[in-house]
Amino acid sequence: MFNLITLKDTIRIDPRKFGEPLQEAAYQELRSKYEGLVDEELGYIISVIHLEVNPYGRIIPGDGGTHHPVSFDILAFYPQLQEVIEGEVVEVADFGTFLRIGPVDALLHVSQLMDDFISYDERQGVLLGKESGRKISRGDTFRVRIVAVSFPRGRSSGKIGVTARQPMLGKLDWINDDLTGGTKPEAEAE
Repeated sequence: MFNLITLKDTIRIDPRKFGEPLQEAAYQELRSKYEGLVDEELGYIISVIHLEVNPYGRIIPGDGGTHHPVSFDILAFYPQLQEVIEGEVVEVADFGTFLRIGPVDALLHVSQLMDDFISYDERQGVLLGKESGRKISRGDTFRVRIVAVSFPRGRSSGKIGVTARQPMLGKLDWINDDLTGGTKPEAEAE
């Protein structure tokens, strides 16, 4: 889920930036501090959207910079358990696919793809369903449900696990075929 969150902080403006407009210098500081940050409460911080900086800063003895209170909005992505989301396949491997959902990739394991025996064709870089003839390749769009979320801690990179083995989930083309009654395997349709 994408969220717009309002935060407050105090930022330091370096003396080398005193010639720049205060709003621009504050924006640069906030972007370098917050964008790309992953927080268990806020999620994956994508962007600083809007800010209001107090023009009256404080000078702390021994520090040549000024410290200004600032209020700002961030755009954050917070994956929630059981959330249904769509993503694009960015990588296909023998154990499953990685879907780009928001600013992060989620693992769609082969056991969570479909009710079929799945084989991996390394030459083409695709996963194939034996009985259904359904094919998964890079660039496909999937609708999935988030079933596992762990945020990065220390050296751990964090993980998001998703499933497509529920009604109305899976590759969007498959869902459309199921709804319209078109069940022709992809290998025959091409």
